[in-house]
Amino acid sequence: MKYKDEKYEKAEKGSLKVLPKTVLLILLCGLSFYLGGLYYGKNIVEVSNVAKTGSSLDVDNSLQVKSVSFSECSSDYQDYTPCTDPRKWKKYGTHRLTFMERHCPPVFDRKQCLVPPPNGYKPPIRWPKSKEECWYRNVPYDWINKQKSNQHWLKKEGEKFIFPGGGTMFPNGVSAYVDLMQDLIPEMKDGTIRTAIDTGCGVASWGGDLLDRGILTVSLAPRDNHEAQVQFALERGIPAILGIISTQRLPFPSNSFDMAHCSRCLIPWTEFGGVYLLEIHRILRPGGFWVLSGPPVNYENRWKGWDTTVEEQRSNYEKLQDLLTSMCFKLYAKKDDIAVWQKSPDNMCYNKLSNDPDAYPPKCDDSLEPDSAWYTPLRPCVVVPSPKLKKTDLESTPKWPERLHSTPERISDVPGGNGGLFKRDDSKWKTRAKHYKKLLPAVGSDKIRNVMDMNTAYGGLAAALVDDPLWVMNVVSSYAANTLPVVFDRGLIGTYHDWCEAFSTYPRTYDLLHVDGLFTSENQRCEMKYVMLEMDRILRPNGYAIIRESSYFADTIASVAKELRWSCRKEKTESESESEKLLICQKKLWLLENNVTTTTIDDINIDFYHEKLLRYVTEVDYDQSILVWHIATEMLHQTDIACSDYMMYLLIVQPSLMSTVAGIDKTQRLHVKKHEEQNENAREYSSKSVLFQACMLAKELKRIQEQ
Repeated sequence: MKYKDEKYEKAEKGSLKVLPKTVLLILLCGLSFYLGGLYYGKNIVEVSNVAKTGSSLDVDNSLQVKSVSFSECSSDYQDYTPCTDPRKWKKYGTHRLTFMERHCPPVFDRKQCLVPPPNGYKPPIRWPKSKEECWYRNVPYDWINKQKSNQHWLKKEGEKFIFPGGGTMFPNGVSAYVDLMQDLIPEMKDGTIRTAIDTGCGVASWGGDLLDRGILTVSLAPRDNHEAQVQFALERGIPAILGIISTQRLPFPSNSFDMAHCSRCLIPWTEFGGVYLLEIHRILRPGGFWVLSGPPVNYENRWKGWDTTVEEQRSNYEKLQDLLTSMCFKLYAKKDDIAVWQKSPDNMCYNKLSNDPDAYPPKCDDSLEPDSAWYTPLRPCVVVPSPKLKKTDLESTPKWPERLHSTPERISDVPGGNGGLFKRDDSKWKTRAKHYKKLLPAVGSDKIRNVMDMNTAYGGLAAALVDDPLWVMNVVSSYAANTLPVVFDRGLIGTYHDWCEAFSTYPRTYDLLHVDGLFTSENQRCEMKYVMLEMDRILRPNGYAIIRESSYFADTIASVAKELRWSCRKEKTESESESEKLLICQKKLWLLENNVTTTTIDDINIDFYHEKLLRYVTEVDYDQSILVWHIATEMLHQTDIACSDYMMYLLIVQPSLMSTVAGIDKTQRLHVKKHEEQNENAREYSSKSVLFQACMLAKELKRIQEQ
């Protein structure tokens, strides 16, 4: 008994020690819950009691929104790039130009205003003419024009900038420069090379020329003293993104690009242990090519113009060659000012290097994921391609355009990914893209050139639109499954990004933004109003947004969009799902002149309504059309004689009960669930009734009037 009593006493004392800890834990949990409530209470979105799904009642199953409004930013913010803001550069170090990397403002310092366009802003010149010229007032920067005039980057003529296609290493034109490059790299001609990156891109003339040759290029440049290189590129309709190789990895997965290019881009490739060149090695596909023109290539003939000595340039070239060899690059071709190296297509070279304990740079260990590229520091080590990947090298990758719909090998690295899922996703987006074009006829026309898919999976939308005169920046969330390698394997381009922060681009650079469930997936991390403010910043005036979201969020998004001065309409998805809706939105053009805001009328619905109403002119006889429109407009304005649903029922199902005076002889039952809501392309008129068509037209006109 004594032993049992002692054991009980010890247990009781132990429980007394545990009790305060338990109470403390409960208090901490309660406190965190309370503070979380205070934090989210600041959000513009307030969740009300929502009815359970499955009810047969018509319940408003959506978020309830507090009122929110946005003022205009001052004209000083017309080119505002929140995460690469020159106003903040002094806060960060100059070592390796780290001040030009991404440094996003904290929550309390975020701008909550609408970025204005420059005075005199005009709708951008449309593709392909835009590749050769743009409006000066849209990108009102003269530094490049003054400093690079002898190199023919661009020149100002009247109200426009003209792009002659020159560059530092190709002042006489980019086409001849690329012709020589193609002679050195035949793979540029047969579809082997499809994706490229241009580091230090200037005004993206190299990338623009490659578009005509079937090669899709990401033009990369920082925001620096060259003033708006990336903005010039995007204004021209050429893919580009703000970025710099400094202390962090570029936001791309490993083994992605087929080719990388540097034309006197002033990157010190051999300094800091060669980390910049190691980053090019990481993002370059096995068997891919690195092209360098400028110092120290062709130093024998060029050194006098580089303010250096021939001995110094010879030494620099030898260092570069040694460093490339240590990374398993081989000199592929060299002529005049251009040198080409090829990354090893297999791992045999890396295996040899690993046997040398003194080899530099060493192979990266397993602690660093090769595709980790969002705020990931650069490290002085070689990322060796995974030996399990047998078909990722350039030679094994299907040629363009076959690779677009071929199942990539790296689909198996995605959780749950497989060939069957990839094919179904490919088919799904073909259907969706077709539906989008019906709802927004501007898609596929010259009105839309620069497109961003804000949260893609496998680049399905971009693949479905590949034959249209546009390009798509495919964005994969840094918090989502890593599907970006699959996008690149298909011959498409993209980047990692976290939508809780601003995107690496200038204002007014995209014609169309596409969202697929972004707010549903990120609402716990990112505040909706900031995401939509960012969408407004990067969307061009008169640009469009297609937002596919759950019905729960659709009304909330529409309410915020209204405060952004967007016009939106709600549409059904291609499957007519009740749980998911489409918002077709357009950003209005407004100008800030003398502190007075003026707004232009948007044209989001013009093309859509044109499609809706045109058939009442083209699909009926001329005299009948006049009568149909006369009756329809009379019904619209005289509400007491408007067609009732019962009259529509009689017209369609029981025509014998209607007077033949109305123009009805015989009709057949229309196989529709709701005739007034049926997709217009699926509807077939089996009746030539004037009254029937007038009633349908009146309903269309009334719907337009309400919207």
